[in-house]
Amino acid sequence: MPAALFNFDNSYARDLPGCYVAWPPAPVKTPRLLFLNRELAEELRLDFAAHEESTLAAIFSGNALPEDATPIAQAYAGHQFGNFSPQLGDGRALLIGEVIDRHGRRRDLAFKGSGRTPFSRNGDGKAAVGPMLREVLIGEAMHALGIPTTRALAVIATGEAVYREEPLPGALLTRVAASHIRVGTFEYFAARDEHERVRQLADYGIARHDPELGGAEDRYAQWLLAVAERQAALLAQWMNVGFIHGVMNTDNMSIAGETIDFGPCAFMETYHPGMVFSSIDQHGRYAYARQPAIAQWNLARFAEAILPLLADDADEAVEKATGILAGFGASYRRHWLQGVRAKLGLQAQAADGDSVDTALADDWLALLQAGGADYTLAWRRLADAAEGRPGPLRELFSDASTLEAWLARWQARAEAETRPAAQRAQEMRQVNPWLIPRNHRVEEALDAASTEGDLGPFEDLLKAIKRPFDEDPALTRYAEPAPAGYTESYRTFCGT
Repeated sequence: MPAALFNFDNSYARDLPGCYVAWPPAPVKTPRLLFLNRELAEELRLDFAAHEESTLAAIFSGNALPEDATPIAQAYAGHQFGNFSPQLGDGRALLIGEVIDRHGRRRDLAFKGSGRTPFSRNGDGKAAVGPMLREVLIGEAMHALGIPTTRALAVIATGEAVYREEPLPGALLTRVAASHIRVGTFEYFAARDEHERVRQLADYGIARHDPELGGAEDRYAQWLLAVAERQAALLAQWMNVGFIHGVMNTDNMSIAGETIDFGPCAFMETYHPGMVFSSIDQHGRYAYARQPAIAQWNLARFAEAILPLLADDADEAVEKATGILAGFGASYRRHWLQGVRAKLGLQAQAADGDSVDTALADDWLALLQAGGADYTLAWRRLADAAEGRPGPLRELFSDASTLEAWLARWQARAEAETRPAAQRAQEMRQVNPWLIPRNHRVEEALDAASTEGDLGPFEDLLKAIKRPFDEDPALTRYAEPAPAGYTESYRTFCGT
């Protein structure tokens, strides 16, 4: 395959020797294309039109890499459920190369499930069809919802079995990211007292993600603030759509502010702050409501890793980092309230300040929890109530009478703004999705693909979740909550 197809410019491999191990992907038996994201390919300036599926399968399996690809396994450490693992790294992934997209942004292309690397430990380095197609579904859903995220470019069936609790059909994913630099990348070198390597990584990260800070005085402190601000904005978006990541280890936190690694993730059905879907999160460390606090905890680990860059004096460095991290809560609440206001159909701050809208939102969430209402549909039906049709909203609650006092408060607050009710309702429908990747539909699609080789349910669901705000009667089955009892027993897994 000619190198010109990708025009890779591999700055990480070129600029950061010692931060990775050069490593080839393992050849696969009979690669077959299961999914190709042509919309994303166009954004990346990749033209696949002239190439047959067999050729693309060979490329995206690693059997026929382009000449300018430089496959590397990146080194990183990580705090996993609070416990530090000094060496993790890409145990089943490889950064293949970087491209410049149509918007001038540098994007990573990386394989996942491409075989063992020096960081694999006891793993086989492989992946299965189900978890890789999950990455497609959740990544594309997040993108359609307007949430920063990594995305899948391709999924290849390898023609080989991978062995977990039972043999599963193997697959290999090509993931696109703003970068794959994680908090754990910095932890890896900080734990080894390789402070110059930490500095090189930080300079690279600044140049790639925050170039405006390159010549700034105190740029490392400003960069910590910029990374924290991106995380605050991201977490607010997660919370406002009811997304639960499930495994917020520091090696799963991108400094680019993208959602990365869709293993034991899920969307809430009924609202509950303590909701956990991950089979391995036995103590609820990464429960829905704890996600912002965990993000701040992870950022503290990031600050520790770059502490020597913040100031020559250790006490001064700690003071800077502490001050920046102390502001995370206020930053998160600002982003969260901005999102919640839009979901409530409000534009301006209340005359009496943020506390009015915060209380309005908090009381609404308490009503959702007490009434057992579906989180996504309740927000959506609130737009109907804005137009004077509260019936569909009331139907979602076990006792609709509990809504009345709150609805009166909300209507009074909304009417303090001068926009017509129909306009307000339409704006609400542009931020409150009608359709999310419902957990039972995701599992249904993945099971059909894995056990029967039937991609139809996956493809149908993928089409639906790309239109989360369009209320289409033909897609009603995808918008409906799971059957009673399903969510209580639903568990997700890492997919390793």
